Amino acid sequence: MNWPPIMTALLTPYDSGGAVDPEKAAALARHLVGQGCGGFVVAGSTGEAYGLSLEERRALFYAVKAAVPAEVAVWVGTGHNDTRETVRLTEAAEAWGADGMLIVAPYYNKPSQEGLAAHFVEAARHTSRPVMLYDVPGRTGVRVDAETVLAAHRKADNIVAVKEAAGSVAAMIAMHRALGSEIRLYSGDDGLLLPSLAVGAVGVVSVAAHVAAAPMASLVAHYHAGQRHQAIQLHEKLWPLAQELFCDANPVPLKWLMNRLGWQVGGVRAPLTMPRDIKKFDGLWQAYQQLAELESARSGAS
Repeated sequence: MNWPPIMTALLTPYDSGGAVDPEKAAALARHLVGQGCGGFVVAGSTGEAYGLSLEERRALFYAVKAAVPAEVAVWVGTGHNDTRETVRLTEAAEAWGADGMLIVAPYYNKPSQEGLAAHFVEAARHTSRPVMLYDVPGRTGVRVDAETVLAAHRKADNIVAVKEAAGSVAAMIAMHRALGSEIRLYSGDDGLLLPSLAVGAVGVVSVAAHVAAAPMASLVAHYHAGQRHQAIQLHEKLWPLAQELFCDANPVPLKWLMNRLGWQVGGVRAPLTMPRDIKKFDGLWQAYQQLAELESARSGAS
């Protein structure tokens, strides 16, 4: 199994009528591979999974999988707050040939840690593929403890990774200390990529990679080459963009930026909305331009 440092949590493009546009997703995936992305998650939270039918998920997966080289992993988000639905989605993605499953903690109903472990194990038992658990308490209302991850892993050994998006380095440290090398750790926060690498993470499941994959891949390369100063410089350049991409609910800012850059990925599905007053995206556009200018200057100097 390939564990790339940069995995993109791929957005879901829509056409002018609001229908899913698999061909646009495929084109975007091909572009991002060229920029340094080594894997994708389709139908995750950035992909607006809440609003996708099973048929739309399948069409997206097949289009992206066919568009990228065989060594590029294409995972599917199969988490739901109903265990039976999570199993159904996981079985479907298994049948499609997904390279792995990303399973978010059940949202809204706030199960106990025992309930979380049982949920993850039940889903993992319905696939032969690797499973990455997704801890994002800001969206789900519940934290996945490291002990819960380990308990689930002992009962389902294909639970082999965690996407940690609690939003703090302390959470990354606590998770890695408990999991060690037995379970791979990914950051779910773009702004914490460098600190996460420093405390043992493999890489990031990224939103920002849609527009910043190349500098992010460079950051990882510099870090692993022992070039700490260059890695820190890139971290500081990427930080404003990572923050501004969450000036509204994800993926609203990302889709606004991608549309402005000419990708025409459409809007978002209800209950999300694209704001009428786009002044709230001024900081995002500024952060993107600054990064693009810095990267252009860096490329010209090399």
